[in-house]
Amino acid sequence: MPARVRLKPGRDKSLKRRHPWVFSGAIGSVEGDVPAGDTVEVMSAEGASFGHGAYSPASQIAVRMWSFARDEKVDADFLAARVAKAVARRQGEAAREANGDNAQRLINAESDGLPGLIVDRYADFLVCQLRSAGAERWRDEIVAALAAAVPHRGIWERSDTGARAKEGLEPRIGLLAGEEPPELVEIAEGPCRFLVDVRHGHKTGFYLDQRDNRTLVAAHARGREVLNAFAYTGAFGIQALAAGAAKVTNVESAPGLLALAARHITHNGLDEAAVEDIEGDVAQVLRRFRDSRREFDLIVLDPPKFAESSSQVPAASRGYKDINLLAFKLLRPGGLLFTFSCSAHVRAELFQKIVADAALDAGREARILQRLAQPADHPVALSFPEAGYLKGLVCGVD
Repeated sequence: MPARVRLKPGRDKSLKRRHPWVFSGAIGSVEGDVPAGDTVEVMSAEGASFGHGAYSPASQIAVRMWSFARDEKVDADFLAARVAKAVARRQGEAAREANGDNAQRLINAESDGLPGLIVDRYADFLVCQLRSAGAERWRDEIVAALAAAVPHRGIWERSDTGARAKEGLEPRIGLLAGEEPPELVEIAEGPCRFLVDVRHGHKTGFYLDQRDNRTLVAAHARGREVLNAFAYTGAFGIQALAAGAAKVTNVESAPGLLALAARHITHNGLDEAAVEDIEGDVAQVLRRFRDSRREFDLIVLDPPKFAESSSQVPAASRGYKDINLLAFKLLRPGGLLFTFSCSAHVRAELFQKIVADAALDAGREARILQRLAQPADHPVALSFPEAGYLKGLVCGVD
């Protein structure tokens, strides 16, 4: 029998709604000395069972629920079934398969019933992040389940996120199964090909969560002059150029990334003369553009996460307003702004208000043409809204 965690009186409302997190402040008692990652049964103060979860004594999220079924045993077979079910959900995406796309998210943590586990596929390689004590505890079983469920050449680990430190875990990077990935893995996305650094790149190497939004930008890019701010390795710009954009300007602050963006131009047989790459602080570059009265027809703002916690939301809001205000000033009449936030703590309503205030201060009339989010392979469980971190707006200006 697993150890038991008993909640304080009145602290079980979220579990009744099947939210998968139990915070440390809600726990009244823990039976015995439970090692990190071990399975515990979660009980109400009155003794009712809510199911089983992974215990993490070092984390503010003390339990992440594996299952809300009292009689369901968490073991290798349980994990294999969960992995197989998550992979099956991604199969049969006819439109993507017809395009030849071969990169996607296979497992999206809590929303696939596998808390703390992220798995992305890049062509023949799988890249995993084990972010929680529970995922770490079942590392070998998870790798075996993936190997059985997904054909692959190799499984690579990128468990180097800040989330592991909060769980009391050291970062881990390296080979889990099969072959080591090459320095750059080539993937296909629609008509374009990208080179992904799964060993050192952001997240697991590429921003798979922006796939659908890149397609949408491409649909509006023909004949337009495009500014791709926070460009990373230039994927928004590549899709725009492939769709007939007149010119693309990439701006990125991190050293070295634009070199890979330049490789993507030649790799896709696109016109190098139609691209301008600028390495520098994005806000400062946008101010220079404003001061020189430079203008664009379409602007993409896809910044990194500005708020890691709720306490950082005020500063993040100021940052979002600053870059959006500058973008509105740089748009020609009839232009489009694709603006995003990947900060889960900045809710969609707040983000819309920030963008609206930016347009007001920029003196521009603007309207929302479309609301954007992460694609279907990054699902959001109804009981776990925190998974819906990516939000975006397409704004048209007069």
